[in-house]
Amino acid sequence: MNRFAMIGQRMTQAIPSIIGIIIVTFLLTRALPGDPAVYFAGPAADEQSIAEVRAALGLDKSLPEQFWLYLGDLVRGDLGVSISTGRPVIEELATRLPASLELTLVALIFAIGTALPLGILAATRPNTWIDHLCRVVVTAGVSLPVFFTGLFFVYIFYYIADLAPSPLGRIDIYFIAPDHVTGFFLIDSLIAGDFETFRAAFAQIILPAVSMGVFVLAPLARMTRASMLQALGSDYIRTAQASGLSRSKVLFAYAFRNALLPILTTLGMVFSFMLGANVLVEKVFAWPGIGSYAVNALIVSDFAAVQGFVLSMAILFVVINLAIDVLYTIVDPRIGMEG
Repeated sequence: MNRFAMIGQRMTQAIPSIIGIIIVTFLLTRALPGDPAVYFAGPAADEQSIAEVRAALGLDKSLPEQFWLYLGDLVRGDLGVSISTGRPVIEELATRLPASLELTLVALIFAIGTALPLGILAATRPNTWIDHLCRVVVTAGVSLPVFFTGLFFVYIFYYIADLAPSPLGRIDIYFIAPDHVTGFFLIDSLIAGDFETFRAAFAQIILPAVSMGVFVLAPLARMTRASMLQALGSDYIRTAQASGLSRSKVLFAYAFRNALLPILTTLGMVFSFMLGANVLVEKVFAWPGIGSYAVNALIVSDFAAVQGFVLSMAILFVVINLAIDVLYTIVDPRIGMEG
């Protein structure tokens, strides 16, 4: 099976999952406590006003009717209007999604740049101080909740040491956001040639990115170490060493490449975890992403916003797994042929 056929097959297999997510999300949002009509009508509204608002929102209809109307809106690309902001949900998601993706990607780059070298060094130097350091980092990363790590970093680097800017969003209040091109402040500021804004945005993203990166660094480092130990103990590695190949050639061209598949699997899993962990990080650092938007929507039982958030996360999850499948075939072409 070629790569394009494999991508098409994976996309087809994802359709039932997305349909199931749509159904479950619709039912769960209706089970949330509270009445959005009461919130939207205001605390001074009487029963008649609340009933009129409920009719305007379509909440007076039966669940099958509401679901049918919701499906019709989805087909047209309409995710509804958020009752908490008064704006279309799709506009809110389009505005906030780049902030969440930028934070997640910077955190992932930090985690990969730290976990892979640490895991490789621990595997090539077992029972040394580097191996013990890897175990300490893994244990700490698994044990510490991401919100605690974020609060700890804020207390140390902002409150005590005064080395970090105030944790109040994507950019300091003294700077103006760069012109929107990609929605990523770091990239947009570089495109505009505004290095002062770039430094301000970079300083603002360091603490939340490291807080989230520590959360996923542990499983990546642990899997890298275990996979490299298994690869280095294989017969083909001993054959390569006996053939006189250089240490770096054996380590990276043979051992690391063969250890890469389980690392990629873990990478796909932790990226999916990060999409959920960014909700806590965004609340701690007042980051204006879709995570904090979803929390606020849950508080007021904003059905449309919650459904739009879950649906966007489901699509991102499908895209991430599709990308991992494609990377599998690049690392080991036999997977695409056998698929």
